[in-house]
Amino acid sequence: MIVFALTFLAPIGYALGLSLFRDQAFFGGTTFVGLDNYAQVLGDAKFWESFLRVLLFLAVQVPVMLLLALVAALAIDSARLHAAGFFRIVVFLPYAVPAVVATLMWGFIYGDRFGLAADLNHLLGRDVVAPLSSGWMLASIGNIVTWEFVGYNMLIFYSALKVIPNELFEAAAIDGAGPLRTIVSIKLPALRGAIVIATIFSIIGSFQLFNEPNILYTLKPNVIGTFYTPNMYAYNLSFGGQQYNYSATVAIVMGAITAVIAYAVQLRGARKGM
Repeated sequence: MIVFALTFLAPIGYALGLSLFRDQAFFGGTTFVGLDNYAQVLGDAKFWESFLRVLLFLAVQVPVMLLLALVAALAIDSARLHAAGFFRIVVFLPYAVPAVVATLMWGFIYGDRFGLAADLNHLLGRDVVAPLSSGWMLASIGNIVTWEFVGYNMLIFYSALKVIPNELFEAAAIDGAGPLRTIVSIKLPALRGAIVIATIFSIIGSFQLFNEPNILYTLKPNVIGTFYTPNMYAYNLSFGGQQYNYSATVAIVMGAITAVIAYAVQLRGARKGM
């Protein structure tokens, strides 16, 4: 409990304390402002722009990623796939690559002056492929995150598949159920809890999006900017603008929104499970 208090409760309490004060630019020091910082965040256009961006990212990237992970888990679990152990390692391997390294790698692939994108444009004789342009940047980041975490979610689904009792499959075979019917009637219902957990983890991860856009910012600062995601906004407010109090407020508001949405998903999943 002491470790829990020091590593979990103390940082939250410190951030809450910071959010209740504001720096005095002319007089120096800080002054107690109560909930004024929270009111400022709720009216901050930059915060809501970054929030809506990650919300769009979540709505598109998470379903695609989980669907790919589900298909991979079902394929590897299938007896028809040869060298299933090899494919399981290959799909999971990108998750072992640190996010910084993965983003740098994809950043060089995406670069319009070097890498694969530049080579394709040179081959076509025109700038057709532009993954780091303003219209494609969010999709490019989504591709990186999907590449990183498909294997992680696949492992969650695959683990859930391996604990399904064999008696269910034997009964389905006796009843004449084919592979598709077995997936729909046995495997998918058994995966409901794992899908809810993976969805909650993915929602939290989407709202915490930071590494990928922050690294790509060095390549395209005019496209990403300093408030591309809420976490980037809080980070740059703190370490770039020295606005520690307001940065803590942004982080707390974003954490509260994330907790509410994740809890709502958990409740909905629990109801369906009943």
